[in-house]
Amino acid sequence: MGELLSESAPLFIGVCLVLGLLVGSFLNVVIHRVPVMLARRWRREALELDGKLPPEEPRYDLVMPRSACPSCQAPITALQNIPVLSYLWLRGRCAGCGTGISLRYPLVELLTGAASAIVAWQFGYGPAAAAALVLTWFLVALTFIDLDTQLLPDSLTLPLLWLGIFASLVMPGIGGAELPVDLRSSVIGAIAGYLSLWSVYQGFRLLTGKEGMGYGDFKLLAALGAWLGWQMLLPIILGAAGVGAILGITLIVLRRQDRGVPMAFGPFLAAAGWLMLLFGHELVDRYLSLYTPR
Repeated sequence: MGELLSESAPLFIGVCLVLGLLVGSFLNVVIHRVPVMLARRWRREALELDGKLPPEEPRYDLVMPRSACPSCQAPITALQNIPVLSYLWLRGRCAGCGTGISLRYPLVELLTGAASAIVAWQFGYGPAAAAALVLTWFLVALTFIDLDTQLLPDSLTLPLLWLGIFASLVMPGIGGAELPVDLRSSVIGAIAGYLSLWSVYQGFRLLTGKEGMGYGDFKLLAALGAWLGWQMLLPIILGAAGVGAILGITLIVLRRQDRGVPMAFGPFLAAAGWLMLLFGHELVDRYLSLYTPR
């Protein structure tokens, strides 16, 4: 099977598209449940710090309970959980009570599938594509969690960071691929990624007395540095800050958002990081070639 995928680029892209759709369905669960799991844990810890015994609660994680309609609690069957197709077949409504299903569920599946196919097209069959797919899926989950809650959970950012360093240690030896980067670039990227935004945060707080961003943003940029190397940090920061500023000013001008309302920065970091994953080395090489004597 591996030989067939390596010889046929369209087949490999198609397989990654279908795999991305399936992973996108699981990411919908991650996006919804991880913040709830965090809130439950924080409540338990608060009660314990207050000297109170936390009440017994039913199991709630990424596996249990089984997915169900939030309105009528009807369990979602396997046929009703086929990515995108089930939504179209049910016409965007619960089969039991007819309550509308959020359009975001199939959109997350489509986004993950399309991004996975693009990664397959860009990297081709091999270890680099596998690494890029893992990074892509983490970024999709973190983007939507941050949009919903303005949280970037440690349970996702820290494993992503350590996976990047581990991959940089192991994968170049088995594939000689450009991704992940070499171990030195990965470690420096992780350290510089965290410290760069931490320094901006501290400077902004000293000047204004306010917190300009959360610690989750530092950890996400550190993770991107671990995967892509320190060379990609400046393009990621400039891209994320530029797009974020344009969008924020546009929303304020259109009066869609008050100037004092915070805006999640994680999605901009994730988008800029994903673009650098695909095209970063080419862009940096072209930029440096402008200053290289011929």
